[in-house]
Amino acid sequence: MPKFAANLSMLFTELPFLDRFAAAARAGFSAVECQFPYEAPAAEIAARLRGEGLTLVLHNLPPGDWTAGDRGVAIFPDRRQEFRDGVARALDYAVALGCDQLNCLAGVAPEGADRHALDETFAENLAFAAGVLNEAGIKLLIEPINTLDMPRFHLNRTRHALDLITASGSDNVFVQYDAYHMQIMEGDLARTLERHIDRIAHVQVADNPGRHEPGTGEINFPFLFAHLDRIGYRGWVGCEYRPAAATEDGLGWLRAAS
Repeated sequence: MPKFAANLSMLFTELPFLDRFAAAARAGFSAVECQFPYEAPAAEIAARLRGEGLTLVLHNLPPGDWTAGDRGVAIFPDRRQEFRDGVARALDYAVALGCDQLNCLAGVAPEGADRHALDETFAENLAFAAGVLNEAGIKLLIEPINTLDMPRFHLNRTRHALDLITASGSDNVFVQYDAYHMQIMEGDLARTLERHIDRIAHVQVADNPGRHEPGTGEINFPFLFAHLDRIGYRGWVGCEYRPAAATEDGLGWLRAAS
Protein backbone atom coordinates (compact mmCIF):
# COMPACT_ATOMS: atom_id res chain seq x y z
CA MET A 1 0.00 0.00 0.00
CA PRO A 2 1.11 3.63 -0.36
CA LYS A 3 3.29 5.48 2.13
CA PHE A 4 1.30 8.01 4.18
CA ALA A 5 2.44 11.39 5.50
CA ALA A 6 0.54 13.37 8.13
CA ASN A 7 -0.32 16.92 7.12
CA LEU A 8 0.53 18.94 10.22
CA SER A 9 -1.47 21.94 9.06
CA MET A 10 -4.67 19.86 9.26
CA LEU A 11 -4.00 17.09 11.79
CA PHE A 12 -3.31 17.52 15.52
CA THR A 13 -4.28 21.19 15.27
CA GLU A 14 -5.22 21.28 18.97
CA LEU A 15 -1.46 21.28 19.60
CA PRO A 16 1.12 24.00 18.96
CA PHE A 17 2.81 23.49 15.60
CA LEU A 18 6.11 22.15 16.95
CA ASP A 19 4.33 19.63 19.19
CA ARG A 20 2.52 18.05 16.24
CA PHE A 21 5.64 16.20 15.10
CA ALA A 22 5.67 14.00 18.18
CA ALA A 23 1.92 13.45 17.87
CA ALA A 24 2.32 12.30 14.27
CA ALA A 25 5.05 9.86 15.25
CA ARG A 26 2.95 8.47 18.11
CA ALA A 27 0.06 7.97 15.67
CA GLY A 28 2.26 5.77 13.50
CA PHE A 29 3.35 8.15 10.73
CA SER A 30 6.95 8.03 9.49
CA ALA A 31 6.62 11.20 7.42
CA VAL A 32 4.91 14.58 7.61
CA GLU A 33 4.05 17.50 5.36
CA CYS A 34 2.79 20.99 6.11
CA GLN A 35 1.47 23.97 4.26
CA PHE A 36 3.80 26.66 5.59
CA PRO A 37 6.67 25.91 7.99
CA TYR A 38 7.71 29.55 8.26
CA GLU A 39 6.06 30.18 11.63
CA ALA A 40 8.94 28.34 13.32
CA PRO A 41 12.72 28.55 12.82
CA ALA A 42 14.03 25.88 10.47
CA ALA A 43 16.50 24.69 13.12
CA GLU A 44 13.64 24.03 15.57
CA ILE A 45 11.71 22.04 12.99
CA ALA A 46 14.81 20.08 11.99
CA ALA A 47 15.36 19.14 15.64
CA ARG A 48 11.79 17.84 15.93
CA LEU A 49 12.14 15.82 12.74
CA ARG A 50 15.38 14.23 13.95
CA GLY A 51 14.05 13.60 17.41
CA GLU A 52 10.97 11.78 16.13
CA GLY A 53 12.64 10.00 13.21
CA LEU A 54 10.35 11.75 10.70
CA THR A 55 10.84 12.81 7.09
CA LEU A 56 9.38 16.08 5.82
CA VAL A 57 8.14 15.27 2.32
CA LEU A 58 6.48 18.53 1.25
CA HIS A 59 5.80 22.13 2.08
CA ASN A 60 4.57 25.15 0.10
CA LEU A 61 6.23 28.27 -1.20
CA PRO A 62 5.18 31.39 0.75
CA PRO A 63 1.62 32.28 -0.32
CA GLY A 64 1.74 36.07 0.00
CA ASP A 65 -0.44 37.67 2.69
CA TRP A 66 -2.78 34.84 3.70
CA THR A 67 -4.80 36.97 6.11
CA ALA A 68 -5.47 39.48 3.31
CA GLY A 69 -6.77 36.74 1.03
CA ASP A 70 -3.65 35.74 -0.89
CA ARG A 71 -3.50 32.09 -1.89
CA GLY A 72 -0.27 32.28 -3.84
CA VAL A 73 1.33 35.01 -5.94
CA ALA A 74 2.63 33.07 -8.96
CA ILE A 75 0.06 34.41 -11.44
CA PHE A 76 0.53 38.13 -10.81
CA PRO A 77 2.74 40.07 -13.27
CA ASP A 78 3.43 42.85 -10.75
CA ARG A 79 4.56 40.44 -8.01
CA ARG A 80 7.37 38.61 -9.80
CA GLN A 81 10.05 39.79 -7.36
CA GLU A 82 7.92 38.77 -4.39
CA PHE A 83 7.56 35.34 -5.98
CA ARG A 84 11.32 35.03 -6.48
CA ASP A 85 11.99 36.11 -2.90
CA GLY A 86 9.53 33.43 -1.78
CA VAL A 87 11.37 30.78 -3.79
CA ALA A 88 14.60 31.72 -2.04
CA ARG A 89 12.97 31.54 1.39
CA ALA A 90 11.31 28.20 0.67
CA LEU A 91 14.57 26.79 -0.67
CA ASP A 92 16.40 27.77 2.52
CA TYR A 93 13.82 25.89 4.59
CA ALA A 94 13.74 22.88 2.28
CA VAL A 95 17.51 22.46 2.35
CA ALA A 96 17.64 22.84 6.13
CA LEU A 97 14.80 20.32 6.57
CA GLY A 98 15.83 17.76 3.95
CA CYS A 99 12.58 18.32 2.03
CA ASP A 100 12.80 17.42 -1.66
CA GLN A 101 9.43 18.75 -2.90
CA LEU A 102 7.98 22.27 -2.82
CA ASN A 103 4.44 23.13 -3.87
CA CYS A 104 3.62 26.40 -5.62
CA LEU A 105 0.14 27.81 -5.07
CA ALA A 106 -1.11 29.67 -8.14
CA GLY A 107 -3.22 32.41 -6.59
CA VAL A 108 -6.77 33.72 -6.76
CA ALA A 109 -7.58 35.37 -10.09
CA PRO A 110 -8.93 38.93 -9.85
CA GLU A 111 -12.43 39.49 -11.21
CA GLY A 112 -12.29 40.03 -14.97
CA ALA A 113 -8.57 39.24 -15.24
CA ASP A 114 -7.08 38.09 -18.56
CA ARG A 115 -6.51 34.39 -17.85
CA HIS A 116 -4.06 34.08 -20.72
CA ALA A 117 -1.89 36.81 -19.22
CA LEU A 118 -2.05 35.11 -15.82
CA ASP A 119 -0.99 31.83 -17.41
CA GLU A 120 1.96 33.50 -19.13
CA THR A 121 3.19 34.93 -15.84
CA PHE A 122 2.61 31.62 -14.06
CA ALA A 123 4.58 29.67 -16.66
CA GLU A 124 7.47 32.15 -16.51
CA ASN A 125 7.57 31.93 -12.73
CA LEU A 126 7.46 28.15 -12.86
CA ALA A 127 10.40 28.07 -15.27
CA PHE A 128 12.40 30.29 -12.92
CA ALA A 129 11.56 28.35 -9.75
CA ALA A 130 12.03 24.95 -11.37
CA GLY A 131 15.52 25.90 -12.49
CA VAL A 132 16.56 27.19 -9.08
CA LEU A 133 15.15 24.15 -7.28
CA ASN A 134 16.57 21.68 -9.76
CA GLU A 135 20.08 22.78 -8.83
CA ALA A 136 19.31 21.71 -5.25
CA GLY A 137 17.67 18.42 -6.28
CA ILE A 138 14.19 19.62 -5.30
CA LYS A 139 11.02 19.09 -7.34
CA LEU A 140 8.55 21.90 -7.98
CA LEU A 141 4.87 20.97 -7.76
CA ILE A 142 1.67 22.77 -8.72
CA GLU A 143 -1.73 21.88 -7.28
CA PRO A 144 -5.20 22.25 -8.79
CA ILE A 145 -7.65 23.33 -6.06
CA ASN A 146 -11.44 23.31 -6.19
CA THR A 147 -13.28 26.58 -6.65
CA LEU A 148 -16.02 25.81 -4.12
CA ASP A 149 -13.60 25.97 -1.20
CA MET A 150 -11.38 28.56 -2.86
CA PRO A 151 -13.42 30.70 -5.29
CA ARG A 152 -11.59 31.91 -8.42
CA PHE A 153 -8.45 29.93 -7.63
CA HIS A 154 -6.67 30.11 -10.95
CA LEU A 155 -5.49 26.50 -11.23
CA ASN A 156 -8.39 24.13 -10.71
CA ARG A 157 -8.12 21.22 -13.18
CA THR A 158 -5.54 18.57 -13.99
CA ARG A 159 -5.43 19.42 -17.71
CA HIS A 160 -4.67 23.05 -16.94
CA ALA A 161 -1.79 21.99 -14.67
CA LEU A 162 -0.33 19.78 -17.39
CA ASP A 163 -0.62 22.57 -19.96
CA LEU A 164 1.22 24.95 -17.63
CA ILE A 165 3.97 22.39 -17.12
CA THR A 166 4.39 22.20 -20.89
CA ALA A 167 4.38 25.99 -21.17
CA SER A 168 7.08 26.28 -18.51
CA GLY A 169 9.45 24.26 -20.70
CA SER A 170 10.87 22.56 -17.61
CA ASP A 171 11.09 18.87 -16.79
CA ASN A 172 11.24 19.75 -13.07
CA VAL A 173 7.58 20.75 -12.65
CA PHE A 174 5.07 18.13 -11.53
CA VAL A 175 1.43 17.86 -10.42
CA GLN A 176 0.39 17.60 -6.80
CA TYR A 177 -2.84 15.64 -7.18
CA ASP A 178 -5.33 16.13 -4.34
CA ALA A 179 -8.11 13.56 -4.63
CA TYR A 180 -10.52 15.72 -2.62
CA HIS A 181 -10.15 18.77 -4.85
CA MET A 182 -10.26 16.76 -8.06
CA GLN A 183 -13.27 14.70 -7.01
CA ILE A 184 -15.17 17.98 -6.72
CA MET A 185 -13.87 19.53 -9.96
CA GLU A 186 -13.67 16.61 -12.39
CA GLY A 187 -14.06 13.15 -10.82
CA ASP A 188 -12.63 10.17 -12.76
CA LEU A 189 -9.82 9.91 -10.22
CA ALA A 190 -8.48 6.46 -11.11
CA ARG A 191 -8.17 7.02 -14.85
CA THR A 192 -6.69 10.50 -14.41
CA LEU A 193 -4.06 9.19 -12.02
CA GLU A 194 -3.16 6.33 -14.33
CA ARG A 195 -3.06 8.48 -17.46
CA HIS A 196 -0.75 11.08 -15.96
CA ILE A 197 1.18 9.12 -13.34
CA ASP A 198 4.54 10.12 -14.86
CA ARG A 199 3.82 13.80 -14.08
CA ILE A 200 2.21 13.27 -10.67
CA ALA A 201 4.84 13.53 -7.94
CA HIS A 202 2.61 13.77 -4.87
CA VAL A 203 -0.92 12.69 -3.95
CA GLN A 204 -3.08 14.06 -1.15
CA VAL A 205 -6.32 12.67 0.26
CA ALA A 206 -9.47 13.74 2.06
CA ASP A 207 -12.98 12.45 1.58
CA ASN A 208 -15.87 14.33 0.03
CA PRO A 209 -18.10 15.93 1.21
CA GLY A 210 -16.66 17.45 4.38
CA ARG A 211 -12.94 17.07 3.70
CA HIS A 212 -12.73 14.55 6.53
CA GLU A 213 -10.70 11.34 6.80
CA PRO A 214 -10.97 8.53 4.24
CA GLY A 215 -14.09 6.46 4.79
CA THR A 216 -16.38 9.33 5.76
CA GLY A 217 -17.66 10.17 2.27
CA GLU A 218 -18.12 9.06 -1.30
CA ILE A 219 -14.56 8.22 -2.42
CA ASN A 220 -13.65 4.53 -2.45
CA PHE A 221 -10.24 4.85 -0.82
CA PRO A 222 -9.44 1.12 -0.45
CA PHE A 223 -9.81 0.87 -4.22
CA LEU A 224 -7.87 4.09 -4.83
CA PHE A 225 -4.93 3.08 -2.62
CA ALA A 226 -4.73 -0.33 -4.30
CA HIS A 227 -4.97 1.41 -7.66
CA LEU A 228 -1.98 3.62 -6.85
CA ASP A 229 0.00 0.44 -6.22
CA ARG A 230 -1.21 -1.13 -9.45
CA ILE A 231 -0.16 1.83 -11.59
CA GLY A 232 3.27 2.04 -9.99
CA TYR A 233 2.95 5.16 -7.87
CA ARG A 234 5.94 5.30 -5.51
CA GLY A 235 5.49 8.73 -3.96
CA TRP A 236 3.94 9.75 -0.66
CA VAL A 237 0.24 10.18 0.06
CA GLY A 238 -0.34 13.26 2.18
CA CYS A 239 -3.23 13.11 4.64
CA GLU A 240 -4.57 16.64 4.23
CA TYR A 241 -7.98 16.26 5.82
CA ARG A 242 -9.93 17.79 8.68
CA PRO A 243 -10.56 15.07 11.27
CA ALA A 244 -14.26 14.61 11.95
CA ALA A 245 -13.44 14.33 15.67
CA ALA A 246 -10.09 13.79 17.40
CA THR A 247 -7.34 12.86 14.93
CA GLU A 248 -6.46 9.66 16.79
CA ASP A 249 -10.10 8.53 16.82
CA GLY A 250 -10.28 8.67 13.03
CA LEU A 251 -7.18 6.65 12.11
CA GLY A 252 -8.91 3.31 11.58
CA TRP A 253 -8.57 3.83 7.83
CA LEU A 254 -4.77 4.10 8.21
CA ARG A 255 -4.49 0.86 10.17
CA ALA A 256 -6.65 -0.88 7.58
CA ALA A 257 -4.49 0.43 4.73
CA SER A 258 -1.17 -0.50 6.35
